[in-house]
Amino acid sequence: MINRSVFGRGFTIITPELWGPLALIVLSLVSAGCGNAAQGKRQQQMNRGSQAVPVAVATVQRRDMPVYLTGLGSVTAYNTVSVKSRVDGQLVQVNFKEGQQVKKGELLALIDPRPYEVALNQAQATLFRDQAQLRDARLNYERFKGLLQDSGAMSQQQVDTQRATADQLEGAVRADQAAIQNAKLNLTYCHITSPIDGRVGIRLVDVGNMVHAADTNPLLVITQLEPIAVLFTLPEDQLPSVAHHMRQSTLAVQAYSRDDKTLLSTGTLLTIDNQIDQTTGTGKLKAIFQNHDSSLWPNQFVNVRLLLETRKNSTVVPTAAVQRGPDGSFVYTVKPDKTVEVHPVTLAFSEGDQTVLSSGASPGDVVVTDGQDKLQAGAKIEPRTGNPPAASTPRQSAMAQ
Repeated sequence: MINRSVFGRGFTIITPELWGPLALIVLSLVSAGCGNAAQGKRQQQMNRGSQAVPVAVATVQRRDMPVYLTGLGSVTAYNTVSVKSRVDGQLVQVNFKEGQQVKKGELLALIDPRPYEVALNQAQATLFRDQAQLRDARLNYERFKGLLQDSGAMSQQQVDTQRATADQLEGAVRADQAAIQNAKLNLTYCHITSPIDGRVGIRLVDVGNMVHAADTNPLLVITQLEPIAVLFTLPEDQLPSVAHHMRQSTLAVQAYSRDDKTLLSTGTLLTIDNQIDQTTGTGKLKAIFQNHDSSLWPNQFVNVRLLLETRKNSTVVPTAAVQRGPDGSFVYTVKPDKTVEVHPVTLAFSEGDQTVLSSGASPGDVVVTDGQDKLQAGAKIEPRTGNPPAASTPRQSAMAQ
C-alpha cells in the first residue's frame, strides 16, 4: 500500500517504494539517448570516410639540386679615393660633373699654376748661374794644377783649395737641379687628375676657393664601381666546407635585394678573412662582382647566396609535402586507387620551396602538397588542379641534421 502525504496544494512526497521504478525509467531513457548519439557519430565517420578529400598533389622528381649557403652582406667599393690637393693655391678650374664616370689620368681640376711657374723659372736661373761659376772654378783648377806641375809657380795648397771650390759649386748645381725638379713636381700637382677609373661623388669645393695641402676635407671622392666588392658573413662551422670547395673550383656568389626576392648581380668568391669574429662566431668573406649595370652601390645591404655545390640526381619534392610527426618526417603518397598512405622520409637539405630526400620516396611518386590536415592512412582523395601554396620555410639551404 502506497502512503502519500500532502503538504499544501500541488506538492506530493514520493515514498521510498517509488524510487526503484523511477530510476529504471530514467536509466532507460539515458541509455537510449547515448546509443542514438554513438550510432550518429559512427554514421558520420562512415560518411566522411566514403567522401573524397580535395587535395593538391605533385610528382617526386629526380634532378640536379644546388646547395646554397646564405649570409648577410654589405656592398663596398673596390677602391675609394679621397682626392686632395698636394699644393696650396686657388682653384681656377673644375672639369668634372657630379656623378660622372672618369678614367685614370683624366684632368679633374686645376690649381692656379702661375706661382709655381715663377718658382720654376727662379730655380732654372739659379742653376744657370751656378753652372757658370762651376765652369770657371774647373778652369782655374786646371790652370793651377798645370802651373804646379810645370814651373812650381803654384803651391799644392792653392791647387787643393781651387779643387774644393769647384766641388762645392758642383754640389750647388746639383741642388739647383733638385730644386728645378721640385718646382716641376709642384707644377704637376696643380693639375689634379683621377688616380683610378670610377664615379665622381658630390663636389665639395667650388671654383675660386683656396685649397691647401693640409686641408682635412677632400676636393671630391671617387669610388670604383666596376668591379665592386661585397663583404658578407657565414657561421664558422661552414667555413671549412667553403675553403675545401674553393680549392677545387671558383665558387659563384649571388647578391639579392633587401627583400630577398630580386637577383641583383652574380659574381665570384674572392677570399675568406684570416680570422673569425669571436663575438658573433662568424667569418667574413669577400666576393667580387663586375657590376657593369651599376646594380650594386657602396654601403648597400644585400642578401648573399654562395653556391657551394650541385648535388647530381637528387630526389626532390616540394617542401610543402613534408609533414612532421612524433616519429619524424613523412609524406602522403597517392596510390592508383586515389587513396593515400604514409611514407616516412629522411631529409637531406632544403632549398627554398624544394626539399631533397635521402630516402622514403622515389622519382615518379605522387605526393600530397596541400590538404594533409584532413588525411589519414587509407583516406580517399580527389586531386585538384592549381599550384600548391608556397612553403613558409626560408630560402636558405638547411642541411638536415
